[in-house]
Amino acid sequence: MNSLRDCLQQAQQSHVAVGHFNISDLVGVKAVFAAARELKVPAIVGLSEGEREFVGTRQIAAWVRSLREEFDFPIFLNADHTHSLAQALEAAKAGFDSIVFDLSALPFEENLRQTKQAVEALKSGNPALLVEGEIGDIGSGSEIHATAPDLTKGLSTPEQAKEFVEATKVDILAPAVGNMHGMLKSMVDGETKKHLHFDRIAAIKQAAGVFLTLHGGSGTDDQDFLRAIAAGINIVHINTELRVAWRRGVEQGLAKNPDEVVPYKILPPAVDAVREVAESRLRLFNNLAKAAKVA
Repeated sequence: MNSLRDCLQQAQQSHVAVGHFNISDLVGVKAVFAAARELKVPAIVGLSEGEREFVGTRQIAAWVRSLREEFDFPIFLNADHTHSLAQALEAAKAGFDSIVFDLSALPFEENLRQTKQAVEALKSGNPALLVEGEIGDIGSGSEIHATAPDLTKGLSTPEQAKEFVEATKVDILAPAVGNMHGMLKSMVDGETKKHLHFDRIAAIKQAAGVFLTLHGGSGTDDQDFLRAIAAGINIVHINTELRVAWRRGVEQGLAKNPDEVVPYKILPPAVDAVREVAESRLRLFNNLAKAAKVA
């Protein structure tokens, strides 16, 4: 079976992107895996430090590994937004395929220095492990925000990207290019969309020469996604959209059966709702939307 690096290289050559979906429970895993298998495209399941604490780092690694082995399917596991070397090493030891070592909140020079040390430590244990670094400011919290922060001063530059990648030797870079974690209420309601800086993405891609990740994808305009992928984005993260779908699905399951107490009878609408979002995003990122309309 292809490795995550192989899948990213194939995606890059085909001018598509690999979808990355954050999960916090069995509902998310079942939904993302079902969507990816239906479309026959690779997918990445991601968990932040908080999500890993809730689910269990070793437990989710065993879970995803069992799906990959039983179904011979390219589903991968990423330790998202990891803020300490100890947490990164724990995920690496558990068997994660990639780790986002995120010290972007620190000054650039300190972020670079500590990320370089982390890459060296992680690669010494597993040279095949993919390590991602993050530069710039895209806010925090995959949740519903009342107002959008001003992130214009935190946009990444090609010069920063080149210096950071050359010094740290990261495999993947996550720049700030107009993206933002979480969604505004108006985005949840479909009234507004996020918009990205395509020229900046293209310039960073050329300068950095590595795989690029777009964090904070939820609520982004579909055409912006396609143009960002064409400019050099290889991985797209979706989290808040899945959380909104999960919440609505659970509410639907409870409303349909107000007296039900059996979880596996309440939760199927949540699985379906999350799967629908994941499948829609995977179609878009893999340029399958047009084929689906024709069919």
